[in-house]
Amino acid sequence: MVVPLIGRLKRHEYAALVGGFFFLVFETAISFIIMFLPVPIIQWFYDHSRTLFHRFSVNPAKGKSKAEDVADAIRKAKDFGELCQYWGYTHEDHVVLTKDGYLLGLHRLPVKRGQRKQSPGMSTGKPVVYLHHGLLMNSEVWICLTNAERCLPFVLAEQGFDVWMGNNRGNKYSKKSVHHDPNSVKFWNYSLDDFAWHDIPDSIQYILDITKSNSLSYVGFSQGTAQAFAALSIHPQLNDKVNVFIALAPAMSPTGLAAPLVDGLMKASPTLMYLFFGRRAILSSATTWQAILYPPIFTSVIDTSLRFLFNWDSQNIPYLQKIAAYAHLYSLASVKSVVHWFQIMREGAFQMYDDDVSAFGSPGGRAYRPARFPTKNIVTPIVLLYGDRDSLVDIQMMLKELPDHTTVTRLEGYEHLDILWGKDVDKDVVPEVVNALKMHCDDSCGSPDEFKDGFKVFVG
Repeated sequence: MVVPLIGRLKRHEYAALVGGFFFLVFETAISFIIMFLPVPIIQWFYDHSRTLFHRFSVNPAKGKSKAEDVADAIRKAKDFGELCQYWGYTHEDHVVLTKDGYLLGLHRLPVKRGQRKQSPGMSTGKPVVYLHHGLLMNSEVWICLTNAERCLPFVLAEQGFDVWMGNNRGNKYSKKSVHHDPNSVKFWNYSLDDFAWHDIPDSIQYILDITKSNSLSYVGFSQGTAQAFAALSIHPQLNDKVNVFIALAPAMSPTGLAAPLVDGLMKASPTLMYLFFGRRAILSSATTWQAILYPPIFTSVIDTSLRFLFNWDSQNIPYLQKIAAYAHLYSLASVKSVVHWFQIMREGAFQMYDDDVSAFGSPGGRAYRPARFPTKNIVTPIVLLYGDRDSLVDIQMMLKELPDHTTVTRLEGYEHLDILWGKDVDKDVVPEVVNALKMHCDDSCGSPDEFKDGFKVFVG
C-alpha cells in the first residue's frame, strides 16, 4: 500500500500538518457556533471589535470624509445590482445552463451611465466584451472600485461596448445545478477542466446568441485567464468566436507560494487539501468572519494573509479601496479546483486535473504524464498585461507555452491585485485594454468610427 506522505515531508512539515489540522478543527467549531448565534450577538462582536480597534489605533477616529462615505457605500453593497445602482448604471441579469447542468449567472451593462435600454435582453448592435474573474471571486470584483474612472466595465460601457461579466459554477451567482444539490459532494466535484470544457464556452455562446454577434472580446483576470487559455486550447472552434483575449495578471503555471512551509506541504501532496477542507467548498466560513470583524481589522487580516502566502505588500491599492473591495473579494469555489492548482505547481506544467491520486506516492514515479492543455494551438490574438512584482506570474515560462503572436505589456511595480484595484489603473491598465480592444475588434464589431457617441483612443 502506498502512503503518499511518508518519506516526502520533513519533520517541521509534519508539525505544520498537525498544527494546521487542529487550527481548522478549531476554526470549524467556532464557525459552527457562530452560525446559530442570533443577529444581536453577532452585532455585539462587530461593535466590540470596532471599539478595540479604535482604542489601540494610532490614528483616532474622526468624522467621515466624502471618500470614506464612498468606500463605506461600496463595502455595504449587497450584490452586483446595488454596486451598479450606486454608480448610476442599469444592468441586466442572465442565466446560462451549461451542458453538464450548472446554472451560471451573467451580468450585463448594455448602456451608458444614466441610460436605460428599451428592449432588455436583446442585441444592442455594439461590440461585445466579456470579462471573467479570478479564483475565489465573482463578478463584483470588477465594479467595487471607489472611482468610476478606474472601473474597467464602466469605462468600456462609456466607450460604446456591450459589457458582460461571467461567474464560475459554485460562486455567489452560480450556486445551482439541475442535477446536484449544492450541499452535496457531487455539486463541488469540479476543477479547471470543467471551467474550460463548459463554463467559458457555454457562457460565450449564450452571449453571442443574445447579442447576435459573430465574435466577442475576452478580458480575464488571474484564473479567469487560465480558464480562457484552457478553453481556447481544447475548443478550436472557440477561437473563431473570440476576436482578442486580453489576459490581466495571467495565470498558467505559477512557481508556488511565498510561504515555504505551506508551499512545500501542498506540493508534496496536493490532496492534503481534501484532508483539511473536505470535498465541497473551500474557506466557506470566510463570510462569517467578515460579518463579525470590524472592516479595518478584516482588511488587516487579508493583507497579512496575502503577504504571508504571496509576498504582496499591497501598497499600490489605497487603504479605502481595500476597505471597499475586500468585502467583495471572496466567493465560494471547490476544494478540487484549488487542489488542481497545487498539482499544476507541483508538476510545473499547465495540465488537466490528475485523478490518479496514488501516482503521487509511487516509489518509482509516474508511469504516465497527465494531459496538458495544448496552449500553443490558440489562434485568437493574445495580449498579456502583468505586474513585474507579481509572484504568481512567470512570464518567460508562460511565453514558452503560448503561440508566437502573443504580445506582452509589463506594468512596473504592479502586484497581482493591483491590476484590478490599484490607484493608477486608469492610467496604466484601462488604456492598454481599450487600445487592445480597438486594435483587434474585427468587422463583426463595426469600426471604431461607428461606435455610438464616438470612441476615445487612449495614447500611452
